[in-house]
Amino acid sequence: MRSRTLPARVYHLAEAANWPSICLSGLLSTKVLLDLAGLQGTERERIERCQRLEHTTLPNGVQVRDQKPLPERSLATCLVGLTPPEWYELINSQVFFWLDADRLNRQRRACEPRPQVVLVVDARRLVARYAERVSLSRINSGQACRRPAMRGRCTFVPYRLWIETGWSSETEGLGIRLHARSQRPVELTVAEDARDVMSCLIDVRRLGSGEAFRP
Repeated sequence: MRSRTLPARVYHLAEAANWPSICLSGLLSTKVLLDLAGLQGTERERIERCQRLEHTTLPNGVQVRDQKPLPERSLATCLVGLTPPEWYELINSQVFFWLDADRLNRQRRACEPRPQVVLVVDARRLVARYAERVSLSRINSGQACRRPAMRGRCTFVPYRLWIETGWSSETEGLGIRLHARSQRPVELTVAEDARDVMSCLIDVRRLGSGEAFRP
């Protein structure tokens, strides 16, 4: 069996305005942020289970990004076993890390002109701490424009299952062609939160307007 390994470092892009909250509570999914902000009812439904068309500041001052690259009409054409609201809810329950700097910089450009913070994280320590909640994805799950890839719950392959069988569970679940066993993951996610992410931190970089991240 071909060995499957992660890069030594993974990256999280955060709003600079959220840095004080991250220092206090670690990285939290949108779902957990909504819990802490006390949002319920219609307003929570709009943020958690609908496409967010605008960058949003929660009542406690924490910011959550828009989801403009995830139009509901496009999602409806590529989802397997889920509705668009269920997909929004699923990704809003995850903390996301990029596995390469190029993809992080694409996201950074989409966040202009707001200042950002890059957390450079030791992948081995992160997985060791959160192994039961770590999953991997071979697609950008937050983008569904221009010929969107098929997706469903099985898009997020649990880390231990990925080590054993690669992408087999995803391709079987979606009914799509088996991808090369050596295909690299695009995203690493931790379900719900990574509250102890500071113990896995290698570096922190602040990016001003127009500034790209350089590893």
